[in-house]
Amino acid sequence: MFENLQDRLGSILNGLTGRGALSEADVSAALREVRRALLEADVALDVVRSFTDRVREKAVGAEILKSIKPGQMVVKIVHDELVEMLGGEGVGIDLHAPAPVVVMMVGLQGSGKTTTTAKIANRLSTRDKKKVLMASLDTRRPAAQEQLRQLGAQTNIDTLPIIAGQSPTDIAARAVQAAKLGGHDVVILDTAGRTHIDEPLMVEMADIKKRSIPHEILLVADSLTGQDAVNLARNFDERVGITGLVLTRMDGDGRGGAALSMRAVTGKPIKLIGVGEKMSELEEFHPRRIADRILGMGDIVSLVERAAENIDAEKAAAMAAKMAKGKFDLNDLADQLRQMQKMGGMGGIMGMMPGMAGMKDKMAAAGLDDKLFGRQIAIIQSMTKAERANPDLLKHSRKKRIAAGSGTDAAAINKLLKMHRQMADMMKMMGGKGKGGMMKQMMSGLAGKMGLGGGMGGGMPDLSNIDPKQLEALQKQAEAAGLGKPGAGMPGLGGLPGGLPSLGGAKLPGLGGGFPGLPGLPKKK
Repeated sequence: MFENLQDRLGSILNGLTGRGALSEADVSAALREVRRALLEADVALDVVRSFTDRVREKAVGAEILKSIKPGQMVVKIVHDELVEMLGGEGVGIDLHAPAPVVVMMVGLQGSGKTTTTAKIANRLSTRDKKKVLMASLDTRRPAAQEQLRQLGAQTNIDTLPIIAGQSPTDIAARAVQAAKLGGHDVVILDTAGRTHIDEPLMVEMADIKKRSIPHEILLVADSLTGQDAVNLARNFDERVGITGLVLTRMDGDGRGGAALSMRAVTGKPIKLIGVGEKMSELEEFHPRRIADRILGMGDIVSLVERAAENIDAEKAAAMAAKMAKGKFDLNDLADQLRQMQKMGGMGGIMGMMPGMAGMKDKMAAAGLDDKLFGRQIAIIQSMTKAERANPDLLKHSRKKRIAAGSGTDAAAINKLLKMHRQMADMMKMMGGKGKGGMMKQMMSGLAGKMGLGGGMGGGMPDLSNIDPKQLEALQKQAEAAGLGKPGAGMPGLGGLPGGLPSLGGAKLPGLGGGFPGLPGLPKKK
């Protein structure tokens, strides 16, 4: 997501921050490059023009060009204007209405409406504890209603029973009535799409709206369609009146132009973005955080939120207790690798860490890509229970068997064992020092620095109960510590150049809570 734009803007703005003084010509030359980068990212021309005009107006003032760090001031102006272009503050799904709140999903065929309907229902059910009813109004696409029913069964969400021969407007009225009788908080209507916008489609949408009186009308658009998605949003808004947008396949769009143009052109907020195929891979759209990611400033708040969603509190507590005793076997290592995979892999985590977004190419060159995790987990799974608990049993003949079972070789197994040995040694060192062990003290110190208080596993903060205000305070603390600036490294992360934790060294622990190397971990003395 936004990879191309992130790389281009990063190199342009780094050129500015590296200079002691800026002339008006320097700013103009940089803005020409910014303009080209935005156009190549498929941002609408009129949006690009107004964006660069606003930045130029603020960036060529005398107080900027003569300030102590003019380059950083220009970066701040670009950041603030990006936030403004993306919509200022994030806007979530509005549920402030008498129950059942009706949410109507609209969009073209193939944009991912049905899957997104199930993702939103799953999110409202698990995160907001709402009782949700889903209803498919798509009577044209074969098995569309059955698809939603199966997704409902998969996520334990109620779906409206299918009655053959009913019209979409009748199904909508029945869904609202069923939600009232069933005590549901939210009813989501998954409407039919077409391959293109046509009059019968718009008439049908208007009829459904009239019968169900939705509180939210969300347009689901495929971000890969670029500027066509912007035109689609404009047309639907004129005919039906949408309240917000959901962009799908954002994980596959390296440009992100549709997202950058949508709010500016339509005036409608982007509420959610789909970042993968799984039911959990749906994120709220936060303009400030997205702008931070685009400019390589990281996104610690989203990283902590993602950790809170993916970390099993009981497992983390058990892991912390084991580490306090200095125990760390290959089962524990496999659990840590799986948790990192759930959080988006090494690339996803690095992309959210301040100053680390540009490390992906270096990581790939060093062989530290997400496939490495898969190979290492495969090696561990090819071992017997006894071998995982006691790696010292692994002699040559056993390694040969494991290599054949995991599709790797003895060298890969030796690397994994070396990595585990270094981590286990560090766990013993942490478990044996001071009151309750160094690990407990380190985790307590991390919790204190994050302002999250004590919690599970002897000082590890309970991420499942973090207040959003605490998360925002964490972001400000990170910025105050210099972590929100392009090029700023993360403290306490040794290993590869730029502070990337080396998977082959002893810098990776900090995995006790499932996310390595958050700010506050002490440097090794």
